[in-house]
Amino acid sequence: MELYLVLQLIWWLLLGVLLTALAIMVGMDMGVGTILRYVGRSDTERRVALNIIGPHWDGNQIWFVLGGGAIFAAWPLVYATAFSGFYIVMLVLLWSMIVRPLGFEYRSKMPSERWRNNWDWTLFISGFVPMLVFGAAIGNILQGVPFHFDWKITSYYTGSFIALFNPFAILCGLLSVSLSIYMGGAILMNGAIGEIAIRARKAALFGGIAALILFSIGGLWVSVMDGFQIVNSPAPGVPQTPLHQEVSVVSGALLSNFFNYPILWAAPLLGYVGLVLGLLSLAGHRPFIGWWCGAIAWIGVISTTGFAMFPFLMPSISNPSHSLTVWNSGSSELTLLWMLGFSCVFIPLIIWYTSWAFWIMRGKVDDTDVKSSTHAY
Repeated sequence: MELYLVLQLIWWLLLGVLLTALAIMVGMDMGVGTILRYVGRSDTERRVALNIIGPHWDGNQIWFVLGGGAIFAAWPLVYATAFSGFYIVMLVLLWSMIVRPLGFEYRSKMPSERWRNNWDWTLFISGFVPMLVFGAAIGNILQGVPFHFDWKITSYYTGSFIALFNPFAILCGLLSVSLSIYMGGAILMNGAIGEIAIRARKAALFGGIAALILFSIGGLWVSVMDGFQIVNSPAPGVPQTPLHQEVSVVSGALLSNFFNYPILWAAPLLGYVGLVLGLLSLAGHRPFIGWWCGAIAWIGVISTTGFAMFPFLMPSISNPSHSLTVWNSGSSELTLLWMLGFSCVFIPLIIWYTSWAFWIMRGKVDDTDVKSSTHAY
């Protein structure tokens, strides 16, 4: 098998790994921000919730950087097309994430109740909006994005900002938010005691049940949705551009890979198993197991999306034959090879460091801890 073909497949898998890690780790922290005002009824309770993720939230942002960097370096055409088409949405995402660290750092700088209340709303917005955008972006990509290329491979986006928040995209966005609420509730349940843990459990159960329902509705919707199929193109692994292929729109094509390779049904099954076992674990007051089951659910959901779309990365509804695939939008063989070498070093290092940090900072957080520490949020 050609080395370039193998590298393209590896980087398609690595992209899925990075997006999944982003959803799990960053989504967990944003889930805490989304439910902060519910689980914390007083200033002290909200400080406890924030300090449970306090040692980790900024370190978890590395997965956001890695995900964006991987798309930029491994799939530059996807990066350029997505950022030009989703420009306003990206700005909304950027601004919501810029105010997030301000909420953590500035919230407790003044004792004013109004001051702290305003920053709590900032943390809610900066938790809810990015996860909604994350899911909505995936929903739009599943449906196809209105763009096309000219002969110079310059992309032209022909859609609108409002159209990006269509019903299916909103459903995917709410699924993303629901899973983040589940993960945020699970980590708070694991790290808090008393009323905070009780409310976090209720929030996590709500998020898990909502995710089950939305995932099921999304699956039924996808089964009747138009998908994309390559009719004619150069062989995989051969250097090519989107102008070298012919793509058709076929109803139900998003399930074609699952019918052709039944083993792939394990992905949505994994999503269901993770959510069901997670809900049972949380109901049985086992938040640690419940958190890991939520991570498994995220793996199942994102894997389902990737398998449904393969080999497409960003289909076009303006001109389906200009769709971006694994085969026509990647970097050169040398670039992918060098990046793979660095990834083999740094991704395990990041996983090790993150695991070590969680192990060192393990244990419960209560009001005594946040009141006695001068470094607490």
